[in-house]
Amino acid sequence: MSLHIINHPLILHKLSIMRNKKTSTMEFRKMLKEISMLMGYEITRDFPLEYKTIETPLQTMEAPRLAGKKVVIAPILRAGLGMVEGLLNLIPSARVGHIGLYRDEVTCEPVFYYYKMPANKDRLVILTDPMLATGGSACDAIMRLKKDGFKNIKLMCLVASPQGVKRVEETYPDVEIYLASLDEGLNDKNYILPGLGDAGDRIFGTK
Repeated sequence: MSLHIINHPLILHKLSIMRNKKTSTMEFRKMLKEISMLMGYEITRDFPLEYKTIETPLQTMEAPRLAGKKVVIAPILRAGLGMVEGLLNLIPSARVGHIGLYRDEVTCEPVFYYYKMPANKDRLVILTDPMLATGGSACDAIMRLKKDGFKNIKLMCLVASPQGVKRVEETYPDVEIYLASLDEGLNDKNYILPGLGDAGDRIFGTK
């Protein structure tokens, strides 16, 4: 199953605070950081382990440690940046890439104005964006990552529309999607309903 909805009570409570239009920029940013960290526990659930011999104060034991390559957190600029700090609190050794893109108004093709990722393509990429609306930006970012050679990609969003989820699932069935909430749908301006407004504006106070 490629879709995972993490409906933990703490996440839902904090998401309700974010949805409230009266919530301040500072509080919105704080809740996003906390939710990202809580979601991170679920998205890292299947991380591989290896066992190394250590000595406790009482005896020697085979202790589990994380194995494999370091993770890459890749925010889609700019709103995805708001999810990075929470994940780094959980995985401080993670690398951080950046993906900046917009859609050309004439050709409707994605234009990447910034793309910087680690050289090692074997790493798991956690692609972050608070909103999965039409799925266009997510699919464009995944396309670029795959073109660059990354194969193991997980998409982490706060809220999504059924349309956006369907588009990503149909285009990239191998990419797992992690959400805090699957919302009702999109309005005529492609905003998620009930949603939480423009995440970028609310994170950075540019509304």
